Amino acid sequence: MTHLVSLSALFVPLLALGAMVGCTSSRSVVQPRGEQPPDFGPNVLILAPGDPAAQAKVDGIFAQQESSQFGPDRFAILLAPGEHHVTIPVGFYTQVLGLGASPADTRVRGSITSKPFLKNRNATCNFWRSIENLTLTPDGGTNIWAVSQGTWLRRVHVRGDIIFSDGGWSSGGFLADSRIDGIVDSGTQQQWFSRNTSWGQWHGGNWNMVFVGVENPPPGQWPEKPYTTVDAAPVVREKPYLSMEGDRFAVRVPGLTRDARGPTWGGNDASVSATAPREGTSLGIESFYIAHAGRDTAASINEALASGKNLLLTPGLYELDAPIEVTRPGTVVLGLGYPTLTPTRGNAALAVGDVDGATIAGIIFEGSEIESPDLVQVGPSGASTSHKQSPTLLADITCRTGGARNGRAGSLLTINSKDVIIDNAWLWRADHGEGAAWDSNTTRNALVVNGDDVTAYALFAEHTQQYQTLWNANGGRVYFYQSEMPYDPPSPQAWSHDGITGYASYKVSPNVTMHEAWGLGIYCVFRGSPVIAHTAIEAPEGPQASGVKFHHVVTIRLNGLPDSGIAHVINDRGEPVVHSKKATID
Repeated sequence: MTHLVSLSALFVPLLALGAMVGCTSSRSVVQPRGEQPPDFGPNVLILAPGDPAAQAKVDGIFAQQESSQFGPDRFAILLAPGEHHVTIPVGFYTQVLGLGASPADTRVRGSITSKPFLKNRNATCNFWRSIENLTLTPDGGTNIWAVSQGTWLRRVHVRGDIIFSDGGWSSGGFLADSRIDGIVDSGTQQQWFSRNTSWGQWHGGNWNMVFVGVENPPPGQWPEKPYTTVDAAPVVREKPYLSMEGDRFAVRVPGLTRDARGPTWGGNDASVSATAPREGTSLGIESFYIAHAGRDTAASINEALASGKNLLLTPGLYELDAPIEVTRPGTVVLGLGYPTLTPTRGNAALAVGDVDGATIAGIIFEGSEIESPDLVQVGPSGASTSHKQSPTLLADITCRTGGARNGRAGSLLTINSKDVIIDNAWLWRADHGEGAAWDSNTTRNALVVNGDDVTAYALFAEHTQQYQTLWNANGGRVYFYQSEMPYDPPSPQAWSHDGITGYASYKVSPNVTMHEAWGLGIYCVFRGSPVIAHTAIEAPEGPQASGVKFHHVVTIRLNGLPDSGIAHVINDRGEPVVHSKKATID
């Protein structure tokens, strides 16, 4: 049954109401007068302000996704400009996105919450959920957003307080280009990254909290307070986002900024609406090929890209017998609702040429049982072109092997191009779920960097079987690093090289003379055998490596077998975490 409800003077929403659980058999779209609506597929729900069925629809999606950690369904909940009175519980693989030009254009009075699904209010597996581009006035004044890796808050204005846990442990998240009027409470968060954000006050901290370009960062000195503060983001480009502009859909692409401090948009409703993204552009939806899982193939997607189209990936699982190939400068590849790309023939899922200004955002890349040498490759081997004026951006990506299915890879992400920006990436060899075993979801490295001047904000790299991060090029900068060594080496001998037990989580190669990193937390839980890894970080030393610098490093023994842990923090320096829990280096 179809209902027509007035949205504004310009729009009439077409609400295909069907089954409320998951909305998998119907879709809701907003149809501009005189135009056909974009086909975003069955799992994109667009809500008009005042929709009387809104609460039932979002509750239906949540009922399906609340505990679906490795399930097949993906959803995007898109809120048309205006005021919404709804509480949105957010489960796995769910993106909530306001469709305004600014956060002030879409206003939610209610809450948008992430609550733990594990017992004891444990949110350490609350992955793959996000909120973007809206203003939220939370019920009771405080919004609960208990999350861990693979999540994000972007361009969000919270008129109140927000807390990043719900009583039990939570394990890391990402906040950028946002304003929180009240208190941000990190709660039980083990670590957190915030960039270019303002708030009334930050409260709390456990092991590793990093603030880059943040207005009003908390006072306190490392290591008494686990705070690392960097005054400005040296180079950054905010993630593109879908919006409604008059009678059409578009994707807004913010411009490159340097030495950025604070959000890119104004601090009150009037100024927000009047403030455009810095040096940004707006790309009409007609410039995008809108891909659908189960319908599109690598061939159809690459044909569209080769013709000059950008790419919008709608929610779903994509099986690819060849890599998606990005060869045109400035191409935008934007995921909606956590689309998941899996290579099926030992190929990469995505390969970016050595081009200026590409954007890859909002996508999960998942390995299959046929090993991919690189799950994602940015730039061909030997790439040498400078992209300083127009870097490629990787934002809000997950690369994983195991969990939903067994998968194998040599490297989850290899960067050969220069000047690439990483902005929130979780590179994960699964420690639980399908295929999570030492000889099953084999994965050598999480990240390999061969290009100069790569900058990473919020890099999460976990459980791979050799160096998790291997930096082979100069000029690298990392702001926040969270890593767990693999849980499951079957013996110290099985996880050794060159007479050394274990692999450092983070290795800077001997040829590198310039590299700098801030706020690194490296943890261990050796439950497969009593391993004592030699060091957490391996880096060159001496006069030739005077430009290699690490600021604020912590190692933590989370748990594990007796007489297991990490012997040193950097090279041969730093106290062990074998019979103690924590060691730091300034």
